[in-house]
Amino acid sequence: MCVRCVPLRGSPRERGNITESKRKGSYQTMKVAIATDTNSGMTREKAREQGIYLLPMPVIIEDKMYLEGTDITSAQLYEAMHQHQTISSSQPSPGQILEFWDGILQDGYDEIVYIPMSSGLSNSCCNAIRFSQEYEGKVQVVDNHRISVTQETSVQCAQKLAGQGMGAKEIREYLEQRAYDASIYITVDSMEYLKKGGRITPAAAAFATVLNLKPVLTIQGDKLDVYTKARGMKQAETKMIEAVRQDRLTRFGEVPDSQLRVETAGTFESEEQAQRWRQLVQAEFPTIPVSYVQLPCSIACHVGINAAGTGIVKKEA
Repeated sequence: MCVRCVPLRGSPRERGNITESKRKGSYQTMKVAIATDTNSGMTREKAREQGIYLLPMPVIIEDKMYLEGTDITSAQLYEAMHQHQTISSSQPSPGQILEFWDGILQDGYDEIVYIPMSSGLSNSCCNAIRFSQEYEGKVQVVDNHRISVTQETSVQCAQKLAGQGMGAKEIREYLEQRAYDASIYITVDSMEYLKKGGRITPAAAAFATVLNLKPVLTIQGDKLDVYTKARGMKQAETKMIEAVRQDRLTRFGEVPDSQLRVETAGTFESEEQAQRWRQLVQAEFPTIPVSYVQLPCSIACHVGINAAGTGIVKKEA
């Protein structure tokens, strides 16, 4: 539970859920909830432990919709991929988003900070911003151009800021001002899902497959770009680690290790594969603890099985 104090202004209707019993002098205690979606990589269990509200993202398999973490797991998605079923990601309906926010307000919160995935990667953020206008400032949607582990860092930062007394609007502004203090690099083992998603042509996918070429993609802000190419997964992993090392020395050169997170992620099917990748990155950054998270289903739909990623992000609070 997070609180802040704001001046009492306007009519009781404009003050929303504020009650006179909480009034202290000319200020009012407000409860601020932090919410995100499963694109952050947060699980239901982790979100519950940290007091975060989590909206499950839809995944479509053979024209049937599943909600991540509710009625589909990563393992089930990978099995569908092995069976070459038709798979795509989707976004929550307006009704799902509004019901999600209304439920949070009914829990007794006065304001919501909602942190979806980057607007450059999905329309869900822009739609959420439009829907939030119905709430007269009670819902603040953050577009800080992140996804996966960097998005989760923003969620944790927002929770900390709310606990320190910052309001929803101020938290949104704080996070958006620091949106680009992060980098993500990712490579794929198979071109199949990049081809299906229209990110590469069938001819380019076939050419890359024959030559065992692996694209190294990067997310630094609004969109997914090709960073470089590699011959095989081992070389691709090396190039990603080199990219993060370069970011550490340049973009984050004056930031102490204690204020940085270096993370690994992937769509590996075994814990052994995941830990091998984590340990490889950890060896390059021995003074910064490195953890591993499974990429959410909504991302796995586009990168396939055995994709690997790593990133660096500045802790914002």
